[in-house]
Amino acid sequence: MNYKAVFNIVARILLVEAALMMLPLIVCILYQEDPVCFLIPIILLGLIGGFGTLTLKTDDKIYSREGFVIVALSWILMSVGGCLPFMISGYIPSFADAFFETVSGFTTTGASILTDVEALPQGLLFWRSFTHWIGGMGVLVFIMAIMPLTGIRSVHLMRAEVPGPTKSKLVPRMKDTASLLYRIYIAMTLIEIVLLMLGGMNLFDALINSFGTAGTGGFSNKALSVGAYDSAYFDIVIGVFMMLFGINFNLYYLILIGNVKTALKSEELHWYLGFIGISTVVIAINISGIFDGAAQCLRYAFFQVSSIITTTGYATTDFNTWPTLSKAILVMLMVVGGCAGSTGGGVKVSRVIIGCKSIVREMRRLLHPRAVESVRLDGSPIDKRDAHAAMIFLSAFFCLFAVLFLFTTIDGYDLTTSATAVLACISNIGPGLELVGPMGSFAGFSDPVKIALSFGMLFGRLEIFPMMMLFVPSTWRRT
Repeated sequence: MNYKAVFNIVARILLVEAALMMLPLIVCILYQEDPVCFLIPIILLGLIGGFGTLTLKTDDKIYSREGFVIVALSWILMSVGGCLPFMISGYIPSFADAFFETVSGFTTTGASILTDVEALPQGLLFWRSFTHWIGGMGVLVFIMAIMPLTGIRSVHLMRAEVPGPTKSKLVPRMKDTASLLYRIYIAMTLIEIVLLMLGGMNLFDALINSFGTAGTGGFSNKALSVGAYDSAYFDIVIGVFMMLFGINFNLYYLILIGNVKTALKSEELHWYLGFIGISTVVIAINISGIFDGAAQCLRYAFFQVSSIITTTGYATTDFNTWPTLSKAILVMLMVVGGCAGSTGGGVKVSRVIIGCKSIVREMRRLLHPRAVESVRLDGSPIDKRDAHAAMIFLSAFFCLFAVLFLFTTIDGYDLTTSATAVLACISNIGPGLELVGPMGSFAGFSDPVKIALSFGMLFGRLEIFPMMMLFVPSTWRRT
C-alpha cells in the first residue's frame, strides 16, 4: 500500500471540497444569511487538505488496491466534511442525522431525515442539492477532470468509482475522458436549467431541481417535491431529463463524434427504454381509477417510472397510495436502476441483461451439454470474467440487502418500511414505501440504524467492493 500517495490524493480532495463550499457561501451572502456554517468547514478542510498535500508527496505508484482505498476513504471523509455546515448551523445538530443527509446527497440517494425541508435557509438548501451534482458523475472523476492526479494510474480510480460492470476510456488519456464526461454533464445540466426557467421557474429552484435531476438524486427544496409546482411542463422536462441522465454517457460521446447508429444499437439502451415504456403503460392503466383521463395517468406514471428506474426519487404524487401492482413494479425498478456509466444507481440494466442471458445459457447447456455458447451483449461475446463479476455483484448486492434489512428491523418498524428503506438506500433511490414513502422520511430510525443505512448508501454508490476493501487486512499491507 502506497500510504503517501493515498493520503496525498485524499488531502487534495478535501481541498477541492473546501473550494466547492465557496458556492453555498456565496448563496448565504446573497440571501443575507449567516455564512459561519460554511466559513468554518472551508478553513478546517483547507488546512487539513493543504497540510496533507504539502507534506505527503506522492511518487504516482497507484494500483488497483490504492484506487479502491482512495475512492472509499474520499467518499467517507467528504461526507464527514460535508455534514459540518448542517451541524454548525444548528439545523441538523445530530451527527448521525447530518451524516445521513450528507451521504444521501453525495451518493445521490435522496433519502432524508428532514420533516420540514422548507425550514432550511437557502445556503444549506443549495449545498444539500449541490452534493447531488458533485456526486452524480463521481467525486474522483470530478477531481481528475480539473487537476492532474496520478497520470496513467488514474485508471484505477475510474475503475473503482464509475458504476457499471465494465469501465472504458473514451479517449486515450484518463484525464481527458473525465474532462469529456464532465463537459457533457455540465452541458446537459445547463440545458435543463434553461428549459425550467423558460417554463417560469425561478433561477434558485431551477438550480436545485437540475442538480437533483443531473445527479439522479432527488433532493428538493419543497416539501411536496416536484409535485409542489403542479405543472405538466415541469413534470415532462424533469421526467425526460431524469431518463436522459440514466443513459450511459458513452453513448452521448458516440453521438457527439457522429457515430449515432452505434449508439442507437446499444442493447442496454433498448432494454432500458423498454423497461420505462412497458412500466409506464402498465402503471398508467393500473392507476386509471385514481386520476382523470389517459393523459394524466401517463403523465404521473411516466414521471414516477423515470424517477424510480434512474434512482432519482423525485415525486409528483404519493405513489405509496397507488395499487399494489404499481408499487410492485416500482420496487422492481428500484433494483434494476439506470444504465452502466450513467449517474443512476441500482444494479444497472447491463447486469440485469447479463444475469438473464446467463440463466438462458445455463438452461441451454443443461439441454445440450456439448454446445459451446457465450453470453453476448451488443452482438459481441462478454468476457467470462465480466460475466462472472456481474453475477458476483448481484450476489453481494442481495447479501448486503439481507444483512442491512435484519439490522434495520431492530427498530421495530413493519417489514415493508424496513425492507424498502434498505433497498432505497443501497440502490441510491431515496423514497421507499409506507413510513419512508415519498411523503415520509427516515427521521424515525435510531442513530445506529441511520449510520448503518448511511454506509449502505456508500456501499451501493461505490458498488460494494471498494467499501469492502477497507475491511480486508491484506489491503493495508505495505507490499
